[in-house]
Parts: sequence; structure tokens; C-alpha cells
Amino acid sequence: MKKLPIGIQSFEKLRDGNYVYVDKTRLVYDLAHSGGSYFFLSRPRRFGKSLLLTTLKAYFEGKRHLFEGLAIMELEHDWKQHPVLHLDLNTGDYTSVEGLWDMFRSHVIRWEKQFGVTPQDESIPTRFASIINSLDDVVVLLDEYDKPLIETLDKPELNTAFRERMRSMYSVLKTCDAHIRFAMLTGVSRFKDLGIFSGLNNLEDITLDRSVATICGFTEDELHDNFGEYISLFAEQEGIGENELTARLKQMYDGYCFAPDAEGVYNPFSLLNALKQKRFSNFWYQSGTTTWLMKQLDITSSGLEQFSNDCVVARTLVDDARIGSNPIALLYQTGYLTIKGYDRDFDAYRLGFPNREVESSFIDSLLPYFTTKNDAEATSFIQRSTVALKKGDPEEFLYQMQSFLAGVPYELVRPDENWYQTVVYLLCRLLGFYTQAEYHTSRGRVDMVLQTPYYIYVFEFKIDLPAVVGARQIEERDYALPFASDPRKLFRVAVSFNTEKRNIDNWEIKTDNP
Repeated sequence: MKKLPIGIQSFEKLRDGNYVYVDKTRLVYDLAHSGGSYFFLSRPRRFGKSLLLTTLKAYFEGKRHLFEGLAIMELEHDWKQHPVLHLDLNTGDYTSVEGLWDMFRSHVIRWEKQFGVTPQDESIPTRFASIINSLDDVVVLLDEYDKPLIETLDKPELNTAFRERMRSMYSVLKTCDAHIRFAMLTGVSRFKDLGIFSGLNNLEDITLDRSVATICGFTEDELHDNFGEYISLFAEQEGIGENELTARLKQMYDGYCFAPDAEGVYNPFSLLNALKQKRFSNFWYQSGTTTWLMKQLDITSSGLEQFSNDCVVARTLVDDARIGSNPIALLYQTGYLTIKGYDRDFDAYRLGFPNREVESSFIDSLLPYFTTKNDAEATSFIQRSTVALKKGDPEEFLYQMQSFLAGVPYELVRPDENWYQTVVYLLCRLLGFYTQAEYHTSRGRVDMVLQTPYYIYVFEFKIDLPAVVGARQIEERDYALPFASDPRKLFRVAVSFNTEKRNIDNWEIKTDNP
């Protein structure tokens, strides 16, 4: 069996090292010959952007032997060699301006030696331009061009200083346009003030382009075509059939969509780790949690409804990743949200969590800002609550919720409906049930709808008002009407929170089903 390419970012190393390679070279060829010169592609971390650029590097350097047996061999016949400037910002010292500048300087020195360009006693950007201008048909590949900015979004002064230095480097691409055959930038976000997106009039942002929607990540067919042996071994260890195993893999790691009506893809990092270790786990989250992101979202005061199932225009998805100003863009670009639907009439995208792994990551990251419960206490609550909801006992579930909230330190509790609604929502999602906050009906918005295989629970929350007020609202606004034809038993649950007690005060539960 070929080895699984976990963490392998070099196309050359992958091809020479007997690793599985999911063939993306037809898409690579189409991109290289699409008629454009400058491209930008945004994808979340751990999605194979670096491998894509090293594939382009090998192709433009004319390393034909690395592509034997791949789709591109049927398309390319010339294999022309181009000088390639490959700048990888994945690693570097981003704690100071000097560290950033030293990283740029080291690349420039390497290129001067490689292409025989005499160093000038001038600035780093000027030397960068001299290298390009001394060559013809240059290919420039900038991997994670925005990494220094993403790493310092929570450090405004350093972030601003980085922007100034990076603008001077990247503006070279515009001044040297006549010598550039192809350029591609990958990253997480579009930082417009760097002069790239405004300065390069012919730069194409292909982030939401359907033609490259699957150029990073693995499709369903690619999973079966390339990893069949690993799937068989995994299924055998689990004691289940291969169909059931792939269904679980799909639920955990599939679901990313990068263009309207495009085919979905698996997160390659998580999928490969699951196949190698033969276990289901949260690999994407373990690879590095963006804790500062969770701190800055201020989800506790704004409510969860804005972070999923809302419709946004395309501009929102590719906008600058700036703390506090555009959390939707930040969550989409970092991979916490993905495209779940598209309205062509309004050019609007509906977003949601891509899969169970990411949803669990999001909830696990948020819970510490609501409670100090340890893992054992949280596990006990989850087990008892799951049993109660599965057997249609909402009263027992609310007793468990009361007990849980009683242990939350008073300084973490906010006296508003959003706080309580968010805590209940997070805990219900953690149970694994299909839960929707701010469920829209023709008569208003239901605070929360929770669905299990045999039961539906319609929740209305009230703060410092008796539960009967919420129960009356459910009836008067027909919140249960969308589920009238559903054969499952439906419960209408009104819950009253008391801000003085910092807990559930009382509730009303009604059902028409026997």
C-alpha cells in the first residue's frame, strides 16, 4: 500500500516517496492555461494549498517525470521550463517586524544566487523587483501570503507595521507585470490595503469559482478511488461494513463547499488522519485552535443566529478578516462555516457548519466562555440529557439543565436572553441532535428547535417572565405549524430564566400527540 501523505506539502517529495496522490493535475493544467496571469485562492488551513503551489512549481519548472501516469500527461506536450519564485510564508518569525523582514530577505538572497542576479545595495523590495526584471516569463507563487497578518490580528500595532512592509513587497508584482507569465497567491483572506487586489487590475479571485471548487480537498469519488484499501482496513477494525464506515467519514469530515452548486469536499488533513489511525476523532481542531478568534467573536452578546443559516452576499465571504468588524468572513475563511445553499435571485449564500468535526470544535472552543464545568461533569450532563431527549422526557432534560446552570460561576452569567439561549443551544448541539437557533416561521422566530429521530421540541425562552407567557406566544404565533405533518411527537416547551437566581425558574410543556 502507498503511504498516506499526512503533512506532505511538497509535490516532488510526495511523488518520489511512494505516497498516495489524489490527481488534481487536470485542474492545474486548466488553471495554468486559462488565459489569466494573476490568481488568488482562499481556502482554510490544512486544506492542501501548499501542495497545490508546489504542484504548480514542478509543472512550470518542466519536471515532466514527476507527472508520469497523471491526467496532465494527456494535455501537456511542450513542458516549457520557467523561472519560478516560490515564497512560502507558512513558517517564519512573526513576533517582530525584523523577523518578517529577515524572512523576506532570506528568500531574495536565495533567488539571487539561484538565478545569478548581482545583489544591489538597495531595499529588499527593490532587489525582489530586480530579480523578476532580469528574467522572462517568471512564475511567482506566494504561499499563505497573508500568514503574518492572520497571526497578528489580535495585535493591532504589529499588524499595522506588517501591512506596511508587506505592501512594499507585494506591490512589486504590479511594477514587474511585463516579466510575469503566471502568479498565484494563496491565503485565508483578502487584505485589500496591501495593494495587491487594488493594484493588479488583472488579478482574478477564484475563491468562489466553480471550476476550481475541488482543486483542494477530496471529493467522494476521489475518496473511494484512492483510499479503498485503507477504508477496508478501517471498516474491518470497527466491525462494520464499508458503506457504514464511509457514511461516518462523510458525516465527520465531508461537507465543505466552495462555490454555488459545486461538489462538496472532505477536509484532507482530518480524513487522512482518520484513515491512518483507524479512529474517529477531532483532528482538525487538534491541529491548532484559534483561541483568540473565539475571544473576539463576542458571541455571548450577539447570539448564535448570525453565525449559521443566515444569508450573506459574496462580498462578505471574501472581505477582509478583521477582528470585530466581520465575524462571518472570519468564520468562513478559517473553515468554521461553509456554503450550504445559494439564492441566485439575490446572489446570496446560506452558510452553516460543514460537518460534525468542525461543529464540535466550535462548540468546544466556546463552552469555556460560558461555564467552568470539568470534562467529567460535562460528560455526565450530556449522557443524562441525551437519554431524556431520546425517550421524549423534556422535563427531565430541564432538570438536568437546571443542575448544570447551578454550577456556572455568577461572573460568567449575563442577564440577557441571548446568553441563556446560546448556552442551551451549545449544549444541545453538543448532545449531537439537530438543533436550530432562531428558527424562522411565517409568524416569527422560534428561539430554538431540537429534533431527535422520534421527537421534535419547540422551545421559547423568556427572561424574568413566567413560562406561561412563552407558552402563549408559541400558540398564538403557530410556532409548531411547520411540523404539523411530521409523524414525530412534538413538544412545545416554554422556559423562564430568572436573572436573580441565574437559572431556569419554571417551564410549561404541552403536546397534542399521545
